[in-house]
Amino acid sequence: MDKKREKRKQLLLQLMNDEQYVPMKAKEIAVFMQVKPEDRELLGELLEELVSENKIEVNKRGKYSVREEITTRVVGTFQKSKNFGFVVPDDRKMEEDIFIPKEDCNGAMDGHKVVVDIRSFGEPGKKPEGAVVEILGHVNDPGVDILSIVKAFGLPSEFPDNVMKQAARIGENISEADMLGREDLRDVMMVTIDSEDAKDLDDAVSLTMDNGNYILGVHIADVSNYVQERSALDKEALERGTSVYLADRVIPMLPHRLSNGICSLNADEDRLTLSCIMTVTPQGKVIDHEIVESVINVNRRMDYTTVNKIITDKDEKLREEYAEFVPMFDNMAVLSEILKNVRRKRGAIDFDLPETKFELDDTGRPIAVKPYETNDATRLIESFMLLANETVAEHFYDKKSPFVYRTHENPDREKMEKLADFIRKFRLTLDIGKDDVSPAQLQKLLLKVKDTDEEALVSTIVLRSMKQAEYTTECLGHFGLATRYYCHFTSPIRRYPDLQIHRIIKDHIRGRMNKAKADHYNRILTGVAEQSSKTERRAVEAERETTKLKKCQYMADHIGEIFDGVISGVTEWGIYVELPNTIEGLVHISKLPGDYFVYVEDSYELRGTRSGEVYTLGQKVCVVVSSCDEFMRTIDFDIYDKIAD
Repeated sequence: MDKKREKRKQLLLQLMNDEQYVPMKAKEIAVFMQVKPEDRELLGELLEELVSENKIEVNKRGKYSVREEITTRVVGTFQKSKNFGFVVPDDRKMEEDIFIPKEDCNGAMDGHKVVVDIRSFGEPGKKPEGAVVEILGHVNDPGVDILSIVKAFGLPSEFPDNVMKQAARIGENISEADMLGREDLRDVMMVTIDSEDAKDLDDAVSLTMDNGNYILGVHIADVSNYVQERSALDKEALERGTSVYLADRVIPMLPHRLSNGICSLNADEDRLTLSCIMTVTPQGKVIDHEIVESVINVNRRMDYTTVNKIITDKDEKLREEYAEFVPMFDNMAVLSEILKNVRRKRGAIDFDLPETKFELDDTGRPIAVKPYETNDATRLIESFMLLANETVAEHFYDKKSPFVYRTHENPDREKMEKLADFIRKFRLTLDIGKDDVSPAQLQKLLLKVKDTDEEALVSTIVLRSMKQAEYTTECLGHFGLATRYYCHFTSPIRRYPDLQIHRIIKDHIRGRMNKAKADHYNRILTGVAEQSSKTERRAVEAERETTKLKKCQYMADHIGEIFDGVISGVTEWGIYVELPNTIEGLVHISKLPGDYFVYVEDSYELRGTRSGEVYTLGQKVCVVVSSCDEFMRTIDFDIYDKIAD
């Protein structure tokens, strides 16, 4: 009985942690989850238990939500009255509007998006009180929607004056003095391969052959040459932790003068780099490597589309245009396939989940939403960067050096057991046994569903069943990549851990890694790893929130239209349906046609009690867009028709 009670509490937590949940009263939760009248007293008991366990909280209006730390600064929409104003918070979990005294409105008008400092959190019968400290613009102004998310997540959108002044003092070209003591690789043929719109090019690649072996060079911008430890630039970069890529803008970790200028590996310009040069056998084994400070000059700036047409489509016109590079590209394609097979043999998990790409009009409204497509050229660069990251991590692990690793721990056994239960419905198996699940087992599972209707769904569930990768000072291995050694070395323009690693590498190369230096790194690296993990999560959440908003805006223009989709989630309160363009919406259980439906947990199904009609994970359905709420970031569907298997 206790076990059943705990399971019901977990369902309540699952509901409140759902992205589309907004605080509800017990009665509203009962209606939403279709709790029977005779079970409503039990529901109240469970809610009280969760409150006493500090897992959820209830506000003075009697509405329940997951317990979170209270923030003192919020973003919301200002509404003006004659003698005062109030702000409706964007954060859907904040139930109370914020009272703004007339003298603290600071010029805000109806419809302005504003930032508010909360001065009082209120009490029974009295609203929270605050002051407007920044006006972001009118709610309908282009870009204000994304700017509101930027401010809500505390993302620093402007660089301080001292940081900009320091960046301005950095030259636009490298000098002879800068190149002293470096390996001169300017005569080595190399290219950058990035997306067409990329501006911060922090990696270049080269490839030559030597007695049947591949000499692969991965050349990374030496950002640490310009961003000195403890400088204003360095402190700001650590505070930001990472560049953030939103639908209509990039919030860079470094000022553009560096990220798009002297640190960007632009073609036909001398650039300072750290190079990891690896000798790789035809079997994909790294038998030798060196990590050196270098100076390079990129021969050509290439993009994924063009390179893919050269190596995969064998486009004759392009192969003729880039004739001098074609042999290198062809060898790169062969090596990329070799490395992919090596990773596959050791059990690395290859997730091929599509990211969302938006096409926006001049006002920032989405006019197209589609999956971001990958190709052989993107996979080629990914393979080379993975190999460099592994090689560098193992090199410095063997040296017993202070370091920052990229860690991905083994998944929890309970989640793997749930995954095994879920995939049985597709006649798939996952052998849990006494030992932990291996990456190879999950890889084998994903290969079985590749190019099937279930691929995207199973891949998503597998990904959700795994732990989140993070930065650590211990080399704990990377489960997803099935490797003992891994770090982030290849993107110092946009990730702070890579920049930190570059400093450590250079201290070793220059013979400066003495006891005092090692002690210094041992003191600071735990904080660097924690801050980098924290800012990475913040960036991911801001990107996710932006994506949800733009998807809502797009679907708001398609109310009443019909789409084919796949059931991507089944809960007590309804089914989630994902469309081919990656957009997901909810069909509430009350809107499912037919009789009374109940949730069958072990089968991930909603089943009609009388008719036996079933809605289950992976099932194809046809839906009609019924409503969109941009403020709540929710999309609601109705079932239009089931699609026959």
